[in-house]
Amino acid sequence: MSKALADWLSHLESLHPKTIALGLERVAQIKQRLHLQPDFPVIIVGGTNGKGSVCAMLEAILHAAGFKVGCYTSPHLLDYNERVRIAKQHVSDAELCASFEAIELARKALPLPAKQRELLAADDEIPLTYFEFGTLAAMQLFMAHKVDVAILEVGLGGRLDAVNVFDADVAVVTSVDIDHVDYLGDTREQIAFEKAGIFRKDRVAICADGDVPQAIRDHAADIGAELWCIGKEFGFKSHQGQWDFLGTSGARTSLPIPALRGAFQLHNASAVLAALDALKVRLPVSMAAVRRGLVEVELAGRFQFIPGKPTLILDVAHNPHAARSLAHNLSNLPPAKTLAVFAMLKDKDMSGVIQALDAQVDTWLVAGIDAPRGATAAELVRVLNEAKVRGTVVPCDSIVAALHEASNRAGENDRIAAFGSFYTVAEVMHARRLSIP
Repeated sequence: MSKALADWLSHLESLHPKTIALGLERVAQIKQRLHLQPDFPVIIVGGTNGKGSVCAMLEAILHAAGFKVGCYTSPHLLDYNERVRIAKQHVSDAELCASFEAIELARKALPLPAKQRELLAADDEIPLTYFEFGTLAAMQLFMAHKVDVAILEVGLGGRLDAVNVFDADVAVVTSVDIDHVDYLGDTREQIAFEKAGIFRKDRVAICADGDVPQAIRDHAADIGAELWCIGKEFGFKSHQGQWDFLGTSGARTSLPIPALRGAFQLHNASAVLAALDALKVRLPVSMAAVRRGLVEVELAGRFQFIPGKPTLILDVAHNPHAARSLAHNLSNLPPAKTLAVFAMLKDKDMSGVIQALDAQVDTWLVAGIDAPRGATAAELVRVLNEAKVRGTVVPCDSIVAALHEASNRAGENDRIAAFGSFYTVAEVMHARRLSIP
C-alpha cells in the first residue's frame, strides 16, 4: 500500500464519529452530486453468511463468459484494494486515491439540508463513514472502467446499507441468522426484513436459505418483487461428485463441485445460477463458462486449506451460523486432533460460536484482537470456561503467538484451524506470508 492510500484510509476512518452509521441520506446526496447512475446490471448480495462465496462465484463465472466484471466486497484481509476488483484485478492505489479525492470534493461542496445539521458535523460537511466512502468509490471506478456488470456485497444488513443506494437488477439473500443484533434486531424475522430491503419492484429477488423467513416473503409481496426461493423456483441435486442446477429456465446438469470448500457451497452456487438466469438476456452465460467459473473460483479465508504438516485451515467464521458450518465441515474431514487459533470481536456471540465448535476442537489457543471492538484473551477464556468446553484452553499473548503455540503442539497429522474473525485470519496470513488469490 502506498503512503498516499494509507493516508486516505486514515482520513476516512476519522470522518464520522461512528464506525457504523446506517442510513442512506448521506451517501445518496454524494451519489447524486457525482451522477453515479450505472447503466449496467447491478447484482446486490446480502445475507448473514455466504455473501463472499456468492460474489466470488458470480465474478468467476461472468469473467469466464467474457464480461468485464466489477466486484465490490468487504472487509479486506491484507490490503484495501481487495475490496474493489475489475476484470478480477485489484484496482490500483492511484485509482483509489483519485476516486477518494473526487468524493471528498463532492462531500465538501454539497450544501447540507437544515434538518440534518444537528446530526452531522459542525462545519456542514457530510461525514461519510469509511464504508460509505468506499462504496461510492467502487461504483465510480466501475463506471469509469465501463464494466459490463457490477457485483456489490452488502456490508451490514441491507435496507440501510450504503450499497442499497443503488438499485439491484437482481438481489440475492444467501442466508438469514442472528448477527449484528445491535443494528438489525434480535429475531430472525427482524433481521430478514432488513436484508430484504435490497429487493426492488418488478425485479428478481433470490433467497437461498432453505427456511425462508416470512419477512422475506412479505416484503417481496409488498413491493412487488419477483421472489425465487431455493427448493421451489430453483434448487440442486448432487450425485457422484457432480451436481445439477434446476431453475426457472430449465436445468444445467453434470456441473463440477465448486472449488470453494464447504457444506453450503451448493446452496450458494444455486443462488448464483438463479441470479444468472434472471439476467440471461443481458448477460448470457454458456455452460462452458459456468463450469470454468466453478472450477477456478477462489476466496481466501473460507474453509481455506493451506498445505503442509500439520494442515492449516483458515475460516473467517464469526457468528454461530458460520461456526456451525465450519463444525460440519471439520466433522467431514478424516479423524485428527484439531487445535484452534481463536480470537473474536467482543460484540459478537462468542458463546454461540464456542458452543457450535466445542465438539470439534481439542485445544483452544486463545488470543485477543488489538482493535477497539476486540475481545481480550481473558474475556474469551472466561466464556470458554463458562461453556465448559471439552478441550484444553490456553491463553496466548497474541494471534501470532497462538499460531506458534499451535504449531509447537500439533503433530504432523493434526490440523490447526484459525477462526473467529477476519482479524484472526488476516493475522495468520500475515504471519505465514500468504497472499490473496
